[in-house]
Amino acid sequence: MSPAGASPLPSSRRTRALQKRLLAWYEENRRDLPWRHTTDPYAVLVSEIMLQQTQVPRVAPRFVAWLEAWPDLESLATAPLADVLQHWQGLGYNNRARRLQECAAAAVAASPDGRPAALPRSVDGLRALPGIGPYTARAVLIFAHNDDLAAVDANVRRVLTHELDLAGDLTDARLQEVADAVLPRGRSRDWHNALMDYGSLVLTARATGIASRTRQTAFEGSQRQKRARLLRRLLHGGPQPLAELALALGLPLDETVDIVDRLRRDGLVTESGGTVSVA
Repeated sequence: MSPAGASPLPSSRRTRALQKRLLAWYEENRRDLPWRHTTDPYAVLVSEIMLQQTQVPRVAPRFVAWLEAWPDLESLATAPLADVLQHWQGLGYNNRARRLQECAAAAVAASPDGRPAALPRSVDGLRALPGIGPYTARAVLIFAHNDDLAAVDANVRRVLTHELDLAGDLTDARLQEVADAVLPRGRSRDWHNALMDYGSLVLTARATGIASRTRQTAFEGSQRQKRARLLRRLLHGGPQPLAELALALGLPLDETVDIVDRLRRDGLVTESGGTVSVA
């Protein structure tokens, strides 16, 4: 029996019908995205980190440029952080770039001597790396290896909720059970691409009225914007005194100090003698 208030798992008949319909739709309507042309786990990881809270059109060219600059874990692990952040500009949430580099460094450190670095082949192994959560770990294994796993993001949640008449307040754990139950074994990669494309192109939040459980705050005038502007100025202009940064950004000195302190805690900048530099 289902827990009180929970939606029951879909029947085998309904599951097969959904799988057949969505996979057929995907065959006719799939998006041609650069990260779908590779099964390299590192490239898949890069795409997944970039796509967190960032729209596909902004990610696509950055993904290609990133892999041209750092085609593997080793090259990213040893790259200057300033170069990494420069390539990340425009994607937002710059600490994602830092965590991605830390993840590469951890994978390199864990690799046997004389062998190319590789990402772990398990959810637990991937989650042990910096910056990789449960969804990203599953996504890497799905898109790189076609493992029989289910990963639930906003698009997947919206499609399953709409198509299977699930309760809007279904818990994450219960939704994961449903996603596991409807997964077509042996076609995990195609299935998740189909769910994501269908959610992006057909069953949008506007079309369904099913809003994301997490929403981005407004960027204009936010602390995120101020942090991004300060970091961008350092990347283009080199180390600068705090007072000059405050003046250039039009911010009070105490607010500039606070922003620098937050960036320092994220490992993105250093401050010495009143001068701020990219870490």
